[in-house]
Amino acid sequence: MVIGVLVLPWVAVQAAPSRELIEVWKTPTCGCCKDWISHLEKEGFDVKTYMVSESAKTAQRSKIGMPEKLGSCHTALVKGYVLEGHVPGRDIRRLLIERPRAVGLAVPGMPVGSPGMDGPEYGGRKDPYNVLLVQRDGSSSVFHAYS
Repeated sequence: MVIGVLVLPWVAVQAAPSRELIEVWKTPTCGCCKDWISHLEKEGFDVKTYMVSESAKTAQRSKIGMPEKLGSCHTALVKGYVLEGHVPGRDIRRLLIERPRAVGLAVPGMPVGSPGMDGPEYGGRKDPYNVLLVQRDGSSSVFHAYS
């Protein structure tokens, strides 16, 4: 008597990488904030947006520890880190991998060429800018320079 044996190939199942949630506080009229959120979604992040007044956004920025001097047009939070301004998705990923002891990342002002400030209306212009790593004492250092 022959007993058949069914051999199935070993299939490694790899879980899809988790999509980190980024919470964003912005005013309803800011178009570049909308474009930055689109950039985040294309980079694989989930985004929850809070439409708030300018004063409420400033209060939220202060509450979660980003110095006003580094303020920009939107404030965000991801896994305990604050993101201020047009921070590129790749720098957010690096932050989440390295997990430095810091408040978060900031791109002060609204540099042309940064995510959300890179649409066709800018004619391909790209100004140099720095992504800053912001410390709890308010000091900062360059996390990534774009030239």
